[in-house]
Amino acid sequence: MSAYTKGNSEIFPLILSLHVPDGSKIADVTYGTGVFWKNVDLSKYQLIQSDIAIGIDCRALPYESESFDAVILDPPYMEGLLRTSKEHKAGDGSYAAFRNYYSNGDEVSGGPKWHGAVTDLYYKAGVEALRVLKDNGVLITKCQDEVSANRQFLTHIEIINYYEELGFYTKDLFIVVRQNKAGISRLKKQIHARKNHSYFLVFIKVPKGKVREKMKSS
Repeated sequence: MSAYTKGNSEIFPLILSLHVPDGSKIADVTYGTGVFWKNVDLSKYQLIQSDIAIGIDCRALPYESESFDAVILDPPYMEGLLRTSKEHKAGDGSYAAFRNYYSNGDEVSGGPKWHGAVTDLYYKAGVEALRVLKDNGVLITKCQDEVSANRQFLTHIEIINYYEELGFYTKDLFIVVRQNKAGISRLKKQIHARKNHSYFLVFIKVPKGKVREKMKSS
């Protein structure tokens, strides 16, 4: 099914069973606390775990090109997690390491701000995922739309459009509906619907020859 009111750890195994064959070599490049994998039979896969907390940036992976069957990507998808001012940063928990690293002064200096910092992180991580994936390899990305500076951003569409330009095919989309209400603070007047759902996007790396064929036909 394409939509669920369940937790990530319940939905993720279903996505793997549908799109990632047993025996696949998988790089979870934003592993964090491993929430996605809590209900997965790890004996079925060769899982390589990494994240920024151990010094491995999803935008610059230490892996050989075309060495993985699948990549899992779940970076911070709220611009509040990527602000330069410590007092203004949002979030904690499983995203704390990302928040502390990706939003330090050196990282964002001269780079995009606000929502642009979110998409820039996804875009650069997508380029690196494309590099380390084998042809027809699977990229599973978690994301959520957001409102930033009172403007609506359909992040999942931005990611899809960019990744397809890179050379991915969007094979599937799963909607995850929150089981509790989304919290909000300092709200004077609500002008957009609160986001109570997120997405798992499933992409396939199109072989280079087929990408060139597509470009010629278009």
